[in-house]
Amino acid sequence: MAWPVLVFDIETIPDLAGLRAAGLAEGQTDAQAYAAWQAQRAEEGKSDFVPLYLQRVLVISCVFRNAEGLHVHSFVDRELEGQSQEGRVIQTFFNTVEKHVPQLVSWNGGGFDLPVLHYRGLKHGVVASKYWDMGEGGDHDSREFKWNNYIGRYHMRHLDLMDLLAMYQPKNNAPLDAMAKLCGYPGKLGMDGSRVFQAYQDGQLEDIRRYCETDVMNTYLMYCRFQKMRAGLTEAEYAQEIDFVKSTLAELAHTQAHWQEYLAAWA
Repeated sequence: MAWPVLVFDIETIPDLAGLRAAGLAEGQTDAQAYAAWQAQRAEEGKSDFVPLYLQRVLVISCVFRNAEGLHVHSFVDRELEGQSQEGRVIQTFFNTVEKHVPQLVSWNGGGFDLPVLHYRGLKHGVVASKYWDMGEGGDHDSREFKWNNYIGRYHMRHLDLMDLLAMYQPKNNAPLDAMAKLCGYPGKLGMDGSRVFQAYQDGQLEDIRRYCETDVMNTYLMYCRFQKMRAGLTEAEYAQEIDFVKSTLAELAHTQAHWQEYLAAWA
């Protein structure tokens, strides 16, 4: 298993102002525009799941694993003086990719997380040169990206575990929560994606962050399991890595209750 590895997951809420700006809904307030859009979708028999380009990024949680250790960190839009910091959150994530050039790992990242980050990053003027490198440059490092870049669906620089395990057939996709539990990991704790917007409206931003962090840890554990399956880790190395994850989380659990809950569910 080659390091560094950056496993990531995002949580989003509807961009209510964006609905109006894109001309998809009308109303005196954002809430009124959203209600009108929902009513229109219901009348047309369509889902009220907003398009990816109107998914405002609230949290990006990461598990970063390199030779120095394993780190869990979240980039969170905490808003300043009532103004969203979404652009800064997305830029900081891509700065991390630029600095470390890791293997990115996700569960449905190609189907949701990355397209959302693309659209929202475009909105905010985010710069992500290494991420978008597809080998057009003349230097050696750039040429390497021609055959293995973050954008190519069948490349490994971004590994969408769900997509790969399904053999790139959407009808075969499996949910992370179910697969994590089947493999003996804790799975989702506290909430699921459908409850994030309500939690945000209720002022529970830290609960959303904690939920996203436990979800991204599930993805990292599934990645370790996949590495064992493909002989990227031996049985002994896999067991050693799982023990290392547990000991790292036990340290975090001294100050962060969600890791106590996670370890208890794992036990």
